[in-house]
Formats: sequence, C-alpha cells, structure tokens
Amino acid sequence: MQPEKQQQRALYITPEGEKKLRDELKYLWKVKRPQVTDAVREAAALGDRSENAEYIYGKKQLREIDRRVRYLDKRLDQLTVVYRPPSDQSKVFFGAWVSLLDEQDQAREYRIVGADEIDIDSGLISIDTPLARALLKRQVGDEVEVTTPGGKRWYEITSIRYQPAS
Repeated sequence: MQPEKQQQRALYITPEGEKKLRDELKYLWKVKRPQVTDAVREAAALGDRSENAEYIYGKKQLREIDRRVRYLDKRLDQLTVVYRPPSDQSKVFFGAWVSLLDEQDQAREYRIVGADEIDIDSGLISIDTPLARALLKRQVGDEVEVTTPGGKRWYEITSIRYQPAS
C-alpha cells in the first residue's frame, strides 16, 4: 500500500496579496509588537508575575506575534509574485477573474489567487481548489464539471478578464 500523495500547494501570489502580507508583517513588527512589549514591561513592573494576568496574557500575545512574524517572513521568501497577465488572455490562468453561470443560471465571479489570499466573500479562490483547477486553461463558452463534497456541479465560463482587484 502506497502512502497518500500530498497535494503540492502552488507557491504563487498576486501583487495585491504580497502587499497585504508585507503590510501585515510590517504592522506586527513595527507597531503591534512594540505596543505589547511595552504593556508586558509595565505589567512586570507591578510585581508578582505568577498571578499577573496582564503579564501572562502579554507574554502569550508576544509568542503569537513572533510565530506569525516568523511564518510571514518565511512564506514571503517562498512565494513567487505573478506581476504580468499571461500572453493568452483568452484562457483562464492564475490571476484571472472568471465569470460563471451555474446549473441554476446564477452568475458568480471568482478570481484565481494564491492560497495566502483566499477571501470567499470577495470572490478570491485558491488556485489549489477543485473549481480553480477545473477552470485552468479553459476559455469563454467552456463548461466545467467540479466534484464537491455536495456532489458534482457544472459551470459555464461567460467571461475572463485580467486586472487587479479593486
């Protein structure tokens, strides 16, 4: 019996996604961490640290901030920023906004982005999702079938565009 093959996550990100991650890293390192460090210092000055809730909570916050900073720093080094749209913009590739019609003729629009940018409410789906994988290299008028936990779904591609998120 072979061990299950782990699915490789794409290491792409849009320029907007990279900016968001870099802004978060900068905020955590330059603003949030110094604030929490000051609060911990003030709480420590109050005396007994073993029963000092502000001190204990502050130390926990610092650990969480440091963990996130390490993750973001490492992750940003791994990612490839995709600055340019593909030469063939008639097909779906990374960064595309894709308009779809589902079986009930309901229109939906999604942008295919990196795993670090997912925001379903804004229509941003990971390139690693079954829907995005089914859409890749397709063009307007193509129908795609996607297997979801709720069963098979069909979509028709009605438009494809490449432009930054608004």
